[in-house]
Formats: sequence, structure tokens, C-alpha cells
Amino acid sequence: MTDRTSFPETPDDLPPTIEITRGTANEEELAALIAVITDAYASESADAVADEPVVSAWQRTQRPLRRPLRRDIPWGRFSG
Repeated sequence: MTDRTSFPETPDDLPPTIEITRGTANEEELAALIAVITDAYASESADAVADEPVVSAWQRTQRPLRRPLRRDIPWGRFSG
């Protein structure tokens, strides 16, 4: 039996990671880096709010006249 809680369900569930590829960083430099990245992420996520689509009362009460045409099916249901 496998434990499903050990694998994240979405990429948002993954823990953030930082990898230093060149040089050496001390604890103060890492703390400053984490503070800057955290602030940038917080401000970006606060600004990334999608606007609600405006739906008029007419659009809410009307059904579509017909289904959209399926362009993947050839005319007459045969191709040749």
C-alpha cells in the first residue's frame, strides 16, 4: 500500500528551495536573500488577482442559440 500524502498533489504544494551555485554565502546573506525574495513574492501574489468577468442579466438568462460547430469533423462525416 502506498502513502499518497508523501507526494505533493500540485506544484504549489512543493516547498521552495534555494540553491547557491557559485561562491559561499553566510547566514546573514542568506537571510537577506530570503527576506527580499519573500517580500517580492508577497507583493507579486497580492497583485495577481484576476478580475471577475462582468455578466449582464441578459447573458445570464439567455441560452446559446446552438452549439458551436465542431471543426474537427469533416463535412458529411466522411473524408474522402
